[in-house]
Amino acid sequence: MDITMRVSIFLFAAFREKAGSGRLQMELPEGATAGDALRRVAKDVPQLGPLLGSAALAVNSEYAGPDAPLKDGDEVALIPPVSGGASRVATASITDKPIDADAAIAGLVRPADGALVVFQGVVRAFTDGRRLLHMEYEAYRPMAEWLLQRIAEDVRARHGVDDIVVVPRVGRIAVGEASLLIAVASPHRKEAFDACQEMVNRIKDLAPIWKKEVWEGGEAWVAGEHGH
Repeated sequence: MDITMRVSIFLFAAFREKAGSGRLQMELPEGATAGDALRRVAKDVPQLGPLLGSAALAVNSEYAGPDAPLKDGDEVALIPPVSGGASRVATASITDKPIDADAAIAGLVRPADGALVVFQGVVRAFTDGRRLLHMEYEAYRPMAEWLLQRIAEDVRARHGVDDIVVVPRVGRIAVGEASLLIAVASPHRKEAFDACQEMVNRIKDLAPIWKKEVWEGGEAWVAGEHGH
């Protein structure tokens, strides 16, 4: 017999209006995550489908990533965009696959935007005189995605840009491949460049993402540096 658990889903603002209710009850299999709950809502309440791509997640009143595990009795909140609504978004998602820049920026530019700045951090062939074979990135994923989302939302508000997308990659990354993508859409180019630069600096300083350099004859974690 399959073991299930019962969780409560809370909806707010446009999500609540579209669903016709601010609270849903559902049974999920043991071991399900917040992302599984989100996908179940998309299936059970199809009218929410177009909106859920912009949803932030919280479990028991704390922001969480889609990989956050759930247990019986948990409360999951689907939080719509704030401070400007659906016309302004900041999204962050970690991938273990090659970064698809075209997919990441698809639909990012709006009619009011006059600038799109895209940065990709790429694994270079040499570091400190050593020839790199590849890099390995590791992340505390639920915390990293939550923190990256918060950083992106703060940077967006500080610089007055419209949209920011952040895609770090984890796992083994070959020389010449991208380990990080940041895209910023804005009405004006200065704000877009400034926001992109601040995103790079804050991710480097704050994100719980670590990297190991693997070179000919050895390997080492990069001490004192989180992120890219």
